[in-house]
Amino acid sequence: MIGCVKTSGRLAAVAVAGLLATLPACSQSDGRSGGAAGTRTGGDTLRRAAPGAVFRGGHPGAAGARDPYFPELGNGGYDVTHYALTLDYDPDSGRLKGTAEMTARATADLSAFNLDLLGMEARSATVDGRRAQLRHDGQELTLQPRDHLRKGAAFRSVVHYAGNPTSITHDNGWREGWLRTDNGAVAFGEPTGSMSWFPGSHHPSDKASYDIIVTVPEGVQAISNGRLLTQRTSGGRTTFHWRQDEPMASHVATVAIGSYDIRSSRTRSGIPVLSAIDTTAGVDEDGAVLGRFPEVMEWAERRFGPYPFSAAGVIVDQAADVPYALETQTRPTIPAGIFHTTNVVHEMAHQWFGNSVTPRTWRDMWLNEGFATYAEWLWTEDHGGASAQDHFDRNHAKAPDDDEWDFPPAEPPSASDISGQPVYVRGAMVLHMIRQAVGDEGFRALVRGWTLRHRHGHASTEDFTSYVEARAGRDLDAIWDSWLYGDGKPA
Repeated sequence: MIGCVKTSGRLAAVAVAGLLATLPACSQSDGRSGGAAGTRTGGDTLRRAAPGAVFRGGHPGAAGARDPYFPELGNGGYDVTHYALTLDYDPDSGRLKGTAEMTARATADLSAFNLDLLGMEARSATVDGRRAQLRHDGQELTLQPRDHLRKGAAFRSVVHYAGNPTSITHDNGWREGWLRTDNGAVAFGEPTGSMSWFPGSHHPSDKASYDIIVTVPEGVQAISNGRLLTQRTSGGRTTFHWRQDEPMASHVATVAIGSYDIRSSRTRSGIPVLSAIDTTAGVDEDGAVLGRFPEVMEWAERRFGPYPFSAAGVIVDQAADVPYALETQTRPTIPAGIFHTTNVVHEMAHQWFGNSVTPRTWRDMWLNEGFATYAEWLWTEDHGGASAQDHFDRNHAKAPDDDEWDFPPAEPPSASDISGQPVYVRGAMVLHMIRQAVGDEGFRALVRGWTLRHRHGHASTEDFTSYVEARAGRDLDAIWDSWLYGDGKPA
């Protein structure tokens, strides 16, 4: 992903087209609750505030990170370092109660700051243990602390919220956010859906570590990112505590709730592997795909460098419940209908490209999907199948009016195009052109150096092209001009 991949003519997941640059154009599922201005809950009045409103004595942080496609996502004035999310979910009613504790550092003098939260009801909040004033307007939840926050100061906010989380439905009918399933729910966040189940700074440029604590009825399981620290049952309910130690962008955070067959192992390098297979999915009963998971991990480490996280695995859910695959960090989520080794390769490649090296903005999406698609080509090449050159030639032979040539991969024309075919396939073709320019060994070293240089950080297209030229020792304008930024089918 956006979990979307086309492999060997098989639709591995349909690109989430029709994404809109602003959320008001998105519809929400039935059962949404709260968040409306003028509602009194928990002793706080949630008042409608104009974006950028000035509070007495100072200025709030910006209400968005100014992403070129989703300008309202994320927030200015602070940098998040850790989230502690405590969730209680009832699968029968779809009701979620949550407490979101956010630890952050102020990057400006703040009289107030914003969080992204859509469709849930914020009941109360504190900043550094003192009651804060709440204002909720659409997706913008504004907290005004009793005392101003000074630039450089660490602070802790706590928001108590509840409701029936929304799914966000786009023009093409695809959904993201909190998706209810036959026996639970699964949370998909790319690119905007995480705001539907917890308040935070929901832009990929603001990564943090996470504790995710989920309580569900006894007999139901809750799977999330990272390592499972504890699992305890009391009073007919079970609490699962997951920890993601390494930085994570919110759009690849997940919770999967339901009935799962849990399979655990370790890689040769000692990474714990925990995979969860929906017991109603009827998939991989002989373990053929999961059996190759250690092989995929070891191959990827040889190709891309050391695995960047302290846990690994995969979540497989019913195809009817989960509309596409997504590279949820450490534990990708893949629908049962497309749970194939090639798709595991694609989503695991994202652990390096997208999750560890995260795009600076959504315009840089091709750095995620181009690399993950090229990883598929490399896998087949290294395992006796078609070479990457064969894949390149097959795609380049397509007609000039084919989807691959609709726009340059580094410049999608709109938010609805960030997961289009050029981002995936033409992005992979850019990488193949680089490989041709620097040679096989040079390319392997270049890729491994890239993942190490930006490990657990962010990178833009400009960062990448500068890095490649420095490693190549010459300019590669012919590649950038024709393949990365050029219009139409390159010669």
